[in-house]
Amino acid sequence: MSQSPEIGRITTDIPARMDRLPWARWHWMIVIGLGTVWILDGLEVTIVGNLSDVLKDDKTGLGLSSSDVGMAGAIYVAGACLGALFFGQLTDRFGRKKLFILTLLVYLVGTVLTAFAMNPMFYFVCRFITGTGIGGEYAAINSAIDELIPAKYRGRIDITINGSFWVGAAIGSLLTIPLTDPTVVDPEVGWRFCFALGAILGVGVLFVRKNVPESPRWLFIHGKEDEGERIVRGIEERVEREDDVTLEDVDDTITIRQRRTISMAEIAHTVFTLYPKRTILCLSLFAGQAFLYNAFFFTYGDTLTTFLDVKQSGWYIAIFAVSNFVGALALGPLFDRVGRIPMISGTYIVSGVLLAVAGVMLGDLTATTLTIFGAVVFFFASAGASSAYLTASEVFPMETRALCIAFFYAVGTAIGGIAGPLLFGRLIDDATDAKDITQIAVGYFIGAALMIGAGIVAIFLGVRAEGETLEDIAKPLTAVDA
Repeated sequence: MSQSPEIGRITTDIPARMDRLPWARWHWMIVIGLGTVWILDGLEVTIVGNLSDVLKDDKTGLGLSSSDVGMAGAIYVAGACLGALFFGQLTDRFGRKKLFILTLLVYLVGTVLTAFAMNPMFYFVCRFITGTGIGGEYAAINSAIDELIPAKYRGRIDITINGSFWVGAAIGSLLTIPLTDPTVVDPEVGWRFCFALGAILGVGVLFVRKNVPESPRWLFIHGKEDEGERIVRGIEERVEREDDVTLEDVDDTITIRQRRTISMAEIAHTVFTLYPKRTILCLSLFAGQAFLYNAFFFTYGDTLTTFLDVKQSGWYIAIFAVSNFVGALALGPLFDRVGRIPMISGTYIVSGVLLAVAGVMLGDLTATTLTIFGAVVFFFASAGASSAYLTASEVFPMETRALCIAFFYAVGTAIGGIAGPLLFGRLIDDATDAKDITQIAVGYFIGAALMIGAGIVAIFLGVRAEGETLEDIAKPLTAVDA
């Protein structure tokens, strides 16, 4: 296995100093600057779901079929998978901050171009570009969150930030109500403006994100310990000044063999040889949540309008979205207090069982009762899905963190996020022809089985990471005693 040359050796207390920080106003800046990417993703996905009827109109929209709507969702997710893999490697190589700025710019280009789509093919290409930016954001942002947030708060903050996807979903669903109402806005203009809103929000995020520093952990491993020390000292001074606290000294240190890059061979060795059980765990978690969410949510608006006579699905999706965010917000602290294993396995199994029940009852559900079922199922599933990102970002060594997140997101999402929308789009078309909504239930049962299976895997292979420093959960590859 080839290794990049060692460029130095240092002993540092930066990880211990970052983890001993109390929760402070500075951390809220990190939450706002980094967490908003999920709001953007939620906005994008919801807008597409709510615009399904408008986009199907061949006069004011693009003349898409239900299968085309599912195809657009699959293309968006495929872009996110490839973007995660491509930008994930760059994030580990060039740093967190450079990449979470670059990937946001890619997102902005994609969503602006979507607003000017004139035919289905151009629309599909724009969705791919937008997804590429969002996928890259996942790897860069989750890495930065875990490396900047103190250990005792890491679980709840990661769960809540990932759950903020549903804030964007709620905003997107409510905004599409007036923008798709032909009595309020010209239908040909309204759906395009929906995508432009995502770009406007993204520009605002870009300005906020400039104040988020590079990860000091990434800096000291890559031979930039002086810059890392300067950033940590500045954080400590700001916390002491703004929050009127006195920080205690720390004794814990770690000795690092510094390198500029880590080879792909070493990363592969880490994932498949050093931590095979953690690899199985992450693949299971990502595949389950991706299929569950993308299969159900990408086509939820289409299901309401096609089978349940809903003229305006925005209100229903807003209720569904609020339940998801409340679930992440309410259950997030328990991942630190109760522990990772019982919370991950519990949220996956409970949401899987409830979704199976919904599938059995699907033929008897109305728009209101389906939404209630969805709200209850995804109250638990939201925290569970967020815990997949939390797990991948904290159970592998620092040098491989971003690419590991990208790898598990890409593989798991390819299984569930691409197959789900394609399957459901086809199921809706077939069910429409037969005028039988129960034909969609097979997708619910597959999602339920994957979620329950992942929950069982978590019981046996889960990692007790609550309250532990990242370097203790997975020792850096460059640590002297690794």
